[in-house]
Amino acid sequence: MSWRYKRFDQLDTNELYALLRLRSAVFVVEQNCVYQDLDNQDQSSFHIFKMEGNEAIACARVLPPGTAYPEVSIGRVIVHPEHRGANLGVELMLRCEEWIWDIYPHSKEIIIMAQCYLEHWYGRQGYEGQGEEFLEDGIPHRIMVKSTL
Repeated sequence: MSWRYKRFDQLDTNELYALLRLRSAVFVVEQNCVYQDLDNQDQSSFHIFKMEGNEAIACARVLPPGTAYPEVSIGRVIVHPEHRGANLGVELMLRCEEWIWDIYPHSKEIIIMAQCYLEHWYGRQGYEGQGEEFLEDGIPHRIMVKSTL
């Protein structure tokens, strides 16, 4: 199993397929949520993911400042259902944050749009809720922020 760090234009077709397959399996099928995953933000994002053979087992994308929010953000954070509970999600977030600190050393914060049922999980990693809960594609979410200073 290896971690990979790639811009969208560096992904080969098998990697892209594996990432989209995992996102669809979790966000569409598991969460029973019909929504447009392909939002034209992947192309400007940096993708951090772990493969096991030809299958993505964890992935996230880092969106540059000004893409989704004024500050850098992390999105589409997923761990394959069969690999949950082994701190793979924590490792994924730490790898995203380390990459952000290297590429955007002057960023003051990292923004995420967290599903509310994961708010406590993100809170344990230093993210703090901002504003009110809201629905995104029928699922309760909340903006969370982590200071990088």
